[in-house]
Amino acid sequence: MGVLSALDLVALAVFFACWAGYSVIVDRVPSIHNRSVLASMNEHRRRWMIALLDRENRISDISIINNLMTSTSFLANNSIFILAGLVALLSAPDLGHRVLSALPFADPPESDVAWEMRVILLMLIFIRAFFELTWALRQFNYTSIVIGGIGLGDGFIPQAENAAKIANRAARHFNSGLRAYYFGLAALAWIVHPIALIVASVVVLRELHRREFRSVVREVLSRG
Repeated sequence: MGVLSALDLVALAVFFACWAGYSVIVDRVPSIHNRSVLASMNEHRRRWMIALLDRENRISDISIINNLMTSTSFLANNSIFILAGLVALLSAPDLGHRVLSALPFADPPESDVAWEMRVILLMLIFIRAFFELTWALRQFNYTSIVIGGIGLGDGFIPQAENAAKIANRAARHFNSGLRAYYFGLAALAWIVHPIALIVASVVVLRELHRREFRSVVREVLSRG
């Protein structure tokens, strides 16, 4: 028997299908993306940039950008801390096995290689989260600089539109990083049992869909 059982392979297939399938459909299919919270916020960010053309004092606008950068930086820093913990966990398979064996219905991997594969999956997920979040952080920083160069009046509408596009791209990458956090929690269930990974993947998928397309916030934002 290989390192991974048939059930492990099925669980991984469900996990990646949920994550990759959801990301591709929501981010790449315009007819679906346009009904999402992110698309609604894209329009609100564009209106924000147009509105600042009439404000000479833009301290409040920069404060908003700083707030966005703070929350993004917080999650990016946490990704590093999580990775540090996973590296430590990677070197202690015996301890992890003993802890998980005490849980009811748990089926922790018996071999060190199987344990390492589970931890490495988590590491890859949070490495992706880190890169997405730090790129979002840089783009929010670029947005603040672009705002600083926008003058007053309708003659600067193209510059305001460009600032909105950069902010929207930053939000998209922030959303991708946050999505990695969600599926990272689902991947954590694989350490307990392959079926737990399947259930967690479906639950995360359902929750992401509900918040993105069926939440009260989405209805409010889509009203304009």
